[in-house]
Amino acid sequence: MYSKELGINFFGNESNKKRQLNKIEILKKNIKNLKIFLIIAGTNTSQIPGISAAGINAKSRRKTALADAEFLLEGASKDHKYKLPLLNAGVTPALISHVCSKLINIYPVIVPLGIGAKPYFNHLDVEDRNLGPSNCLTTGKSMTKERVLNLYEKGLAIGKSLQQPVLISESVPGGTTTAQAVMEAFGLQVSNLVGSSLFKAPRELRRKVVKRGLFNANFKANFDSFDVVAAVGDPFQAFSMGLLIGARLAKQPVILSGGSQMLAIILLVLEFLDEKHKDEFIEDVFIATTGWLVKDNSLNDLVNLINEKYDVKLLGLASPLNFKSSKYKELRDYELGHVKEGVGAGGISLLAFLDGFKNEEIVSLCQLNLEMMKDLGQISLEKDC
Repeated sequence: MYSKELGINFFGNESNKKRQLNKIEILKKNIKNLKIFLIIAGTNTSQIPGISAAGINAKSRRKTALADAEFLLEGASKDHKYKLPLLNAGVTPALISHVCSKLINIYPVIVPLGIGAKPYFNHLDVEDRNLGPSNCLTTGKSMTKERVLNLYEKGLAIGKSLQQPVLISESVPGGTTTAQAVMEAFGLQVSNLVGSSLFKAPRELRRKVVKRGLFNANFKANFDSFDVVAAVGDPFQAFSMGLLIGARLAKQPVILSGGSQMLAIILLVLEFLDEKHKDEFIEDVFIATTGWLVKDNSLNDLVNLINEKYDVKLLGLASPLNFKSSKYKELRDYELGHVKEGVGAGGISLLAFLDGFKNEEIVSLCQLNLEMMKDLGQISLEKDC
């Protein structure tokens, strides 16, 4: 079955059809053998009013990542501990990821970073939870460099130990803003290209936030990726940078499931690597995301900016999942541009399609789980969660 028949869209470097089909084959061959990580992380950047749709207000955004991880693992449950925050529109993309991960029988590993609470569900501890969220990037001092290097080393060690292909996903409220800050620190003008979970990206707000953070960071000559993450990044970036490099050192293909946050990780790694290693590194690394995120071509432009800057051939794939036929507004909201991506929804749903599941099957199960979530009171009904 070819990508055209499946409805998969490619973006980024599409120059080689054989290369595209090879990416599809890598995915299909390894669906049952993937190591899937969901990295949930906290940054106080998420507390800026209007910066993110991952929760209707700043208070609710503190719980979003934990609630997403719980739902990804457990689905709709009367025993849920964390209520999913009420959104202005749509519903958590963890719904999509849960449904599709169950269809293809995969069990993600949760890595909590800077969440400030110990999850009751199975997870991988890599740092002291008392460290809490990283500071707001406007300070120019998001984290100590020691913390950044520690997270990087932990990710590197885990990545190097892997013996199967990897899918990296995230739930980081405020993470698109830290991603923008990281990319702009290295000279990419991306303020009009970085996406958002909000229907209308808060571009002017983010522009001001990032400008202030970079000013306060006051980078010296010859700053590196670790300096940038310490100044304006978040814990997810530090750990994932190591995880990605480690997995590639172990010769494993890596799927980065998401949008601009994943591109920020790739940029950080490309800045870190020697010139001669960049092509080999990127060959078996690719972005997987939802079709909703590539609708306006901004993500494609962002990928190509990175391709041009570093002279690499990064390729992206977009899942064909759509909710046009859904009877529920919360799901149809995705078609209007709300939420769009998160919690690995693009990559995990893409795997379900490659495993032979149809759009109507996935939509039906998403609707069923949405009904159960509502019946069990799993979505908060309060605007001040």
